Parts: sequence; structure tokens; C-alpha cells
Amino acid sequence: MKSSVWLAAILGYLVFAAGCGKDEDEAIKRGVGAECTTDTDCTEKGQRCLSFKGGYCGIAGCKADSECPTGSACVAHDNGMNYCFLLCAEKVDCNVNRSVANESNCVGSITFVEGKKEAKACEPPSSK
Repeated sequence: MKSSVWLAAILGYLVFAAGCGKDEDEAIKRGVGAECTTDTDCTEKGQRCLSFKGGYCGIAGCKADSECPTGSACVAHDNGMNYCFLLCAEKVDCNVNRSVANESNCVGSITFVEGKKEAKACEPPSSK
């Protein structure tokens, strides 16, 4: 009897957890912010392997968040270009698909094209 109660509790939790995915989780599944060497490493339609250290699967030249995959946002990078970068709450969110040598940082001091307040994005290392 006790084992069936535990099994029901575990199954209930798994169903609950599966239904509560965040947009960032969806973006990670789609490869946004992943390390790459070529465009074919990027799985989301329209993404390219952007020229950052370790590469960065994203979209260059965006003008609005609507041009970005779900869970990412259009940011104005300090290199003068706009990119779709993965949204995050903390650094670990940025590095699911990245190596330690090429970790991205979760930064709030980035300029969001649509002026998001209280948001953070995964900024890749700058130099190749």
C-alpha cells in the first residue's frame, strides 16, 4: 500500500513538473544560446552560429522580441549589433549547452531593445 502511495505521488509530481515548463526551458531545448562551430549546430529555424567565443546559437539583426525564439529576447550588444539572446535568472541557465571554457554570463546590465525591466539575458564571451 505504501509503495503505491509513493508511486502515485512521484507520478503526480512528474506530470505537474512537465506541465510547468518555463519559456527559457523551451528556448534551451531549441538550442538558443548553445555553443556551436557552424550554423548546422543550431537547431532553431533562423538561428546562426554567431561569432562569439565558443559560438552562440542565436539570431543577428533583430529589431523586436517577436523576431526571436520563445524564451529569448532582442538585445542591443555593445558591439553595435542586435541579437536574440537567451533569457535567464542565473548563470547556470545560460550554460546548459555550453562548455566551461565558453560559459555565458547571466547579465541584467544588458540593453533590451524593447526596454525590458527586471530581465536578464545570457551574454556570451566576446572574443573568439
